[in-house]
Amino acid sequence: MSTKVQLLSYLKENRETWVSGESLSTKMAISRSAVWKHIKALRADGYTIESSPKKGYLFQKASDLLLPEEIREGLKTRSFGQQEIAYHRETDSTNLRAKELADQGAPEGTVVISEKQTSGRGRRGRSWFSPAEKGIYASLILRPSLPPNEAPKIVLLTSVAAAEALSIRTKLPVTIKWPNDILVKGKKIAGILIDIETEMDAVNYVIVGLGLNVNIPYHSLPESIRNDATSILIETGKQTPRKDIIREYLRLCEKYYEQFNEGRFQEILERWEKYANIIGQRIRVDLAGKTHMGNVSHIDPDGVLVIIDSDGRTHRIFSGDMTVMNEMNRGGSIT
Repeated sequence: MSTKVQLLSYLKENRETWVSGESLSTKMAISRSAVWKHIKALRADGYTIESSPKKGYLFQKASDLLLPEEIREGLKTRSFGQQEIAYHRETDSTNLRAKELADQGAPEGTVVISEKQTSGRGRRGRSWFSPAEKGIYASLILRPSLPPNEAPKIVLLTSVAAAEALSIRTKLPVTIKWPNDILVKGKKIAGILIDIETEMDAVNYVIVGLGLNVNIPYHSLPESIRNDATSILIETGKQTPRKDIIREYLRLCEKYYEQFNEGRFQEILERWEKYANIIGQRIRVDLAGKTHMGNVSHIDPDGVLVIIDSDGRTHRIFSGDMTVMNEMNRGGSIT
């Protein structure tokens, strides 16, 4: 633990009490000028700390930034987020940064998080709007023991974790759009992006990227996505502490990942079907150069979408852009 983090921890423990610079200097075994230097650094990180020549320092308010020490405080996980949290004020893509760390041997449960992404990615190379300090842009490193064809299971379990975290923390009517979009009232509020590195016939690691619109006002959304996107702020009219959401998401990711490793994927699948509510629906799935239309039969044990077309033929769909046909008939699309 760094001296700055130790100082912050001590100030938080005494958050309703003035703490003299001399006592901090003695406790931290550093000079009073070094104490002041760290106080200024904490203020730059967004912490509100009052100072007085006669009284010392008074901790008043925690930072709104997604700093590792803020995420870990109250984080109820055994591994995820408890080891390394690589924090960036700005980066191109948290998935790219996580891939670099995974290639260097970073352990499972490592988290990469950024306040802003300059090249945030969605599925099929689409961009993800990632304004500074308004959303959650985080990537998690997993190292599951499974063949590549079972990778869709990871998409489903992390989608359930994201949907459930939102539901618990916001009480919003959250749904999942297959395979990896999180919706509120038919508009996208979050998305999951999976990057997989394979070695021979096994998965080496999986990067699970989460993009979640938290405190983005409607007028800040690009016009091109205003009809299709939303945020917690838009839906609730209130600012939401982002660290509460990311803590809940990591807790649930770990919970469902452990269930998955215990061979209890069917339980996760049942949770997914509850949020998705597409079994029996007539859908259209657009793939690269091909379109399938039919009724959703089920999600198979590998996490693959199974549909039956009008000729009775069965199609197993691993990925693609899905449109619910009855939504189209009402004049709207949720693709």
